[in-house]
Amino acid sequence: MATFLYARVSTTEQSLDHQRTQAEKAGFTFDHVIADHGVSGVSVLMKDRPEGRRLFDMLRNGDVLVVRWIDRLGRNYADVTDTIREFIRRGVIIRTIINNMTFDGSTTDPVQMAVRDSLIAFMAATAQAQAEATKEAQRAAIAQLKAKDDGSYKGRKPSYTREQFSQVLDMDGNGASVSEIAKTTRLSRQTVYRIKEDPGAAEKSLAVWGA
Repeated sequence: MATFLYARVSTTEQSLDHQRTQAEKAGFTFDHVIADHGVSGVSVLMKDRPEGRRLFDMLRNGDVLVVRWIDRLGRNYADVTDTIREFIRRGVIIRTIINNMTFDGSTTDPVQMAVRDSLIAFMAATAQAQAEATKEAQRAAIAQLKAKDDGSYKGRKPSYTREQFSQVLDMDGNGASVSEIAKTTRLSRQTVYRIKEDPGAAEKSLAVWGA
């Protein structure tokens, strides 16, 4: 049996170090730490994430999966509920850092199973609703800036220089790992992933900001 920490890193407040520190303060220790960087929790399913696929391959009966909250497993209602039920069927025990909740297949009582599944469904629905509300607020703010039509809206300022941008592409072309690139360029793994996945958009951002 092994204990896994799975983290989805999407903002500075939800960094891998932050999630790991929270877990350790809650008394957890880990055999494996797995993290996905810079992936959308709404549009990208758990099995389609690079490290999410790895987690599915590694988990075995009796293993413990620790997550900060179930929104780290995704913010798509159907995906989250399907993922948790699949892990439970495999005999995996799911623990949350927040509120120290446990989801497993230890009970065979139908009423208790219904309560467990209802709670999972409620939490998954809440996660998706929060994600959609955040996206809508962002879209409204962007639309308001664009409506000014004065050229003031440039999008998010790139967190990398043109030299770093070129270095990421060069190292990636030579087969370097994301960790190696991040260490060499002193960029976050999330930024490296963003440049790798859409270099055209990354280049355009530099041009818009005159970098």
